[in-house]
Amino acid sequence: MTEKIQFVQPKYQQIALELAKRISDGRYAEGEKLHARSTIATNFHVSPETARKAIIVLGDIGVVTVKHGSSFFVASSAKATEFIKQYQDVESIENVKREIHESAKRQQAESQHFLGLLNSLVEQTQRYNEDNKLQPYEVVVKEGFAASTVSELNFWHNTGATIVAIKHQNKMIVSPGPLAVIEPGDFVYVVGDELAYQRVANFLTA
Repeated sequence: MTEKIQFVQPKYQQIALELAKRISDGRYAEGEKLHARSTIATNFHVSPETARKAIIVLGDIGVVTVKHGSSFFVASSAKATEFIKQYQDVESIENVKREIHESAKRQQAESQHFLGLLNSLVEQTQRYNEDNKLQPYEVVVKEGFAASTVSELNFWHNTGATIVAIKHQNKMIVSPGPLAVIEPGDFVYVVGDELAYQRVANFLTA
């Protein structure tokens, strides 16, 4: 299961959000004087500068009113609620963006893994084909094929394969010469590249 990615805001924004939540929940009433900046810094275990930035954020959007010095008062619960909603919308968007990014990274990794497997398969197949070029292919001559000698068929020229044996009526003819006859129902054994079987099969059933 994919782990949910969390959107992390700077510390001062987190403090601003927490203060807005308390105002929105009614824990701080409109017009109420809030803690001094130094007290907020102590409560949230941050520096006074970080606390000051949090208050400025809320002041800029009208959630609080900053007086001279370090005093500030709750100005609007509605704006606090609106700020929370905007934060949640941004958080959702950022999480989706990060999930898309992580998904793209996973897909890229999977694609690279797949390409690695595919390349390995191709290499192994090539090695297998190189090692098994002398492994004969068996092709059955279909009915309707006109009986002909190997020479008449110009077999190697037309197929690129070499006949190593012909099985005719349960009799095996090994290394047949150019006058050996190929008839319908015969089993022809050939060697060649990976396309040899298909070329011979097409040729002997034409």
